[in-house]
Amino acid sequence: MCCSSLHIPTMIQNFDQQDYVSRCIWVNGPVIVGAGPSGLAISAGLKKQGVPFVVLERANCIASLWKNRTYDRLKLHLPKQFCQLPYFPFPDNFPEYPTKVQFIDYLESYAKHFEIAPRFNESVQSAKYDETCGLWQVRTSSTSGSNWGEVEYICRWLVVATGENAEKLVPEFEGLQDFGGSVMHACDYKSGESYQGKRVLVVGCGNSGMEVSLDLCNHKAIPSMVVRNSVHVLPREVLGRSTFELAVLMMKWLPFWLVDKILLIIARLLLGNIEKYGLRRPSMGPLKLKNTQGKTPVLDIGALERIRSGEIRVVPGIKRFSRGRVEFVNGENLEMDCVILATGYCSNVPSWLKDNDFFSEDGLPKTPFPNGWKGKAGLYAVGFTKRGLSGASMDAARVADDIARIWKTKQIECLMRCFSHF
Repeated sequence: MCCSSLHIPTMIQNFDQQDYVSRCIWVNGPVIVGAGPSGLAISAGLKKQGVPFVVLERANCIASLWKNRTYDRLKLHLPKQFCQLPYFPFPDNFPEYPTKVQFIDYLESYAKHFEIAPRFNESVQSAKYDETCGLWQVRTSSTSGSNWGEVEYICRWLVVATGENAEKLVPEFEGLQDFGGSVMHACDYKSGESYQGKRVLVVGCGNSGMEVSLDLCNHKAIPSMVVRNSVHVLPREVLGRSTFELAVLMMKWLPFWLVDKILLIIARLLLGNIEKYGLRRPSMGPLKLKNTQGKTPVLDIGALERIRSGEIRVVPGIKRFSRGRVEFVNGENLEMDCVILATGYCSNVPSWLKDNDFFSEDGLPKTPFPNGWKGKAGLYAVGFTKRGLSGASMDAARVADDIARIWKTKQIECLMRCFSHF
């Protein structure tokens, strides 16, 4: 494709008795892919600096992961001051750990405040940099409403804000297709209300696996939680203060390794020896593990008490499934009614971003934090730090400032060229 395609007119043709619209749109600013918290944060930063942009979102709403793929009892795991987006704090009347509904309300207010209007139901099929023109070509498809068809956006900057959790991870297990009972990913789980009296296998022991297991207990189900690898479990609070906040405070004055040691001592004092319940701690400290491998420690909100009481049964890795049963690697064989896969999420960037060396095969920037926000040829990333909402906010501020600086320079150059003709 060459630059002349910027002038392609709208073409409408009859296709399967529907209007199939193919358009080419020039964007005098960046195209932002994703309207979750990361996409909203970078949009707000650009808005404040007067830079035009287009936000593309495959779902029909902002923050679709939070709205459509989270369980009802979910609350933010960290205090609200570590989760708010740039330039817009949480309301004072929100609790320290806002609920899912409150966080969604906050995001809706955020988008309204900064007048962010994403183009919903537009799924990016491909994004490729044209070296001849020095521009990005972003092709989308839509199957919604009267604009059913394809659109190609042309821009100088592309911001990838789809994040680390764009797609669910569903591992393969031998015999799962023969299990016969209900099998779902945690993104489709809402509440344990319909599981009363049922034997439920929860695969995964991260924050989601622990919370789903606890929710099942609260609804009188019989959960067993698969713990295949080692895991750090920390108390959510220490003497009424957030453990995360305490760690952040200590890191200002103490070396990294010492903060890890202190956190492990606190966990042992407050939670006891959790290894006797089948929860092995990693050899690497919780902060170092998070920093190097992106593995988040579990912040306990009550699941550990249920594990101690036996209401949540800890089981080892899965060997195979059979009709209504599961066999574990230790040879134990249990009957189960349902399976919930709390196996996490992954990036979907490799499926649509073409010919780039900025992202790895896993869909994450190859350059580690804090320098993984900027690639070549106007490519940027927001929300891939493995540091949650605070990391996304940091990236968003950097990206907005960088794009605004270049955009304003180009605007001045354009004006100078215009005046030179007079």
